[in-house]
Amino acid sequence: MFLFSGTNIKKDNIRIFLRKATVELLLLSLSSVLFSLAFPSMISEWGIAPLAFISIIPVFIVVHTSSWKAIVPYGAFYGFITYGIFNYWLSTFHPLAIIIVPTIYATYFVFLFPVLKLVDKLFPKYGYLIQALCWIGYEYLRTKGFLGYSYGIIGYSMSTVLPFIQVASVTGVWGVSFLVILPSAFLGNGLKKGWTQFAEFFRKHRVDSYIYGGLVILNLLFGFLVMTDYSESPQWRVALIQHNADSWKGGLRTYERNFKLLLDLSLEAVKQNPDIVIWSETAFVPGLDWHSRYRTDKDRFALVNDLKEFLSTQNVPYLFGNDDGQLKDKQLPPVLSDGSYNRVDYNAVLLYEGGELRDTYRKVHLVPFTENFPYKESLPGIYKILVDNDYHFWEKGNEYTVFDAAGVKFSTPICFEDAFGYLSRNFVNKGAEVIVNLTNDSWSGALSSQMQHLGIAVFRAIENRRSLIRSANSGMTGIIDPDGRIISILEPFTADFLVGDVPVYTERSTIYTAFGDWFAYASIFIAAVFILLGLLKLIYIRLQLNK
Repeated sequence: MFLFSGTNIKKDNIRIFLRKATVELLLLSLSSVLFSLAFPSMISEWGIAPLAFISIIPVFIVVHTSSWKAIVPYGAFYGFITYGIFNYWLSTFHPLAIIIVPTIYATYFVFLFPVLKLVDKLFPKYGYLIQALCWIGYEYLRTKGFLGYSYGIIGYSMSTVLPFIQVASVTGVWGVSFLVILPSAFLGNGLKKGWTQFAEFFRKHRVDSYIYGGLVILNLLFGFLVMTDYSESPQWRVALIQHNADSWKGGLRTYERNFKLLLDLSLEAVKQNPDIVIWSETAFVPGLDWHSRYRTDKDRFALVNDLKEFLSTQNVPYLFGNDDGQLKDKQLPPVLSDGSYNRVDYNAVLLYEGGELRDTYRKVHLVPFTENFPYKESLPGIYKILVDNDYHFWEKGNEYTVFDAAGVKFSTPICFEDAFGYLSRNFVNKGAEVIVNLTNDSWSGALSSQMQHLGIAVFRAIENRRSLIRSANSGMTGIIDPDGRIISILEPFTADFLVGDVPVYTERSTIYTAFGDWFAYASIFIAAVFILLGLLKLIYIRLQLNK
């Protein structure tokens, strides 16, 4: 009788556990979907921005309702599912990528979820404020170091709501993220005990909601007031060439075909009298400098020579991405006795004027795993997998080059470098008047990938009040003014060119340009102080109870 009763109780407990776990996993999955849909996706070309304000509500509910034992696997589940959906296009690049990136984010959330839960326990009434700051801290920290990656910062979902995001000139994207994540944290805490108690929660926190509403109104007023007309600014006429081909694929015949297409489009573009012609990242392959100096391959040298002859006939500067090969050991010849090359390669941008190389920028922030893997000795197994999968590793540049052409000073973040605020800020502090992003996003084959990248670029313009140009090999090629307005843009996945006027605006500097990511630092500091004080208070109370 007692054994039978105990068995039933055990089964009931299992059913309750499974039911609870199923609900919590469904809530986390819902959050993943809502978060992904807030950004450009397969469903919406520009994203459904309002979803961002509520997308993390289910996370904060689960953080409260879950047990401490479950919080870690829930964090891993949420991170993996969210970035598997959000970055689905990584699978086009390589099957490994759609495993590696979600796994990295699963690891991040393994740490973040327990911190959010700890805050929920320490501060049951106003913990949502500290949770929002913790979220900003997580977003900032994950952009740092070897694994730094900026896609999916929740503030970027607002890239089309220009008045709302002008505050980025003060706080960077982090201030926008705070305003976006706060409603989820607030409502998630209000709903953590169910709908029946939400009204009581709202009544107690009514003033909080009014303050938030006031902040949003002030933010919008600020946005409308600072946005301006740049038609009176000096104009830089640029020709952007989108040849819609991945220059790395196919070998010499492909290089020749792409080169011809670039020339044909450029010759049509220069008829509209641009001040400069801009091609995309690694638009031309092979490397000009290496094959001009060492001629280790006669066919590639011939192609390089054809480009240099063409450039010598042009009356305007040409800016383009190229593989910049240099001697690894200057004491040794370019080809060693075993037939290998004494060579290192940089992902670079070259400025040619009058047929001569004027200046070079070498990429300083490399893509982890695909462009850079510094752990060859300590993790040889992973390194071998990457090499076997034909990843192309680059050397890291160390100079923030500011080019000068047609009377305009500009800098050229390459590929996803414009996804990191500190880089564009450093360029502007070095004297850049315009930011020119050269990128190759064609590998993704996905409009959503290219649109997500475009949305990020909007913030770099606003943060520094500088126009931003994007020259992409398949999209999104366009011109963005200092307030984040997209002045003109080319149809993606088409071979075409865009000639347009870029406002060269330098009359205003910004707080973000001067002080950088101060809002992120402040968020981390304030959250850490409150958590520490909360823990000390908890320890003190327990010591008093044990007396």
